[in-house]
Amino acid sequence: MSKSALIAISILSADFTCLRQQILAAQEAGADWIHVDVMDGRFVPNLTMGPFIVEACRRITDLPLDVHLMVEQPESLLGAFAQAGANTLTVHFETCPHLHRTLQTIRELGCQAGVVLNPGTPATHLDPILHLVDLVLVMSVNPGFSGGVFLPEVLPKVSYLRKRLAERNSDAWLEIDGGMNVQTMPLAWQAGARVFVAASAVFKHPGGIAEGIRKLRECLPE
Repeated sequence: MSKSALIAISILSADFTCLRQQILAAQEAGADWIHVDVMDGRFVPNLTMGPFIVEACRRITDLPLDVHLMVEQPESLLGAFAQAGANTLTVHFETCPHLHRTLQTIRELGCQAGVVLNPGTPATHLDPILHLVDLVLVMSVNPGFSGGVFLPEVLPKVSYLRKRLAERNSDAWLEIDGGMNVQTMPLAWQAGARVFVAASAVFKHPGGIAEGIRKLRECLPE
């Protein structure tokens, strides 16, 4: 619980005609991680970024690349994303029948291993593998698109996972993704989240990227 808050900016809401400028603007404004949402059009109803986008981000910035694989059979893609420069590879519990093996493979590739839960998946499902993860991501919207409405019913799940990680003396990050803004981030912080994925609140902020990040910082404890 002593970890400070980190803001991971999701480039899903960025303007890809000037992606380099937008990432660098966010970096200069104090973003901590770059969050890359990979969607396959099957597990979620959208099709987005592949390893080439991760590789491009790696050339743009030295910030950690937090790669969220919303895909079926993620095992087949781990090597490509690791080689492209991902720092963290996060897979969905719902897509990994052999989750232990998948998390071990991620670590063998030299990346931090993360696991994600959809809003409807109970947090207790992660109890057997919490000792294997560097990051747990709780979805606070149904995944697939940017700009979803925050689901407050996931907050008890965040609190449960915070407690379970503390019981294990785990240093794993507890991350939340979906509908993060100045109203919802304090609620997620209170529940125990420490990494906040922000998309529209940064890239669509009327005052610009830097102002969006500043407002998010201001809504959290020092």
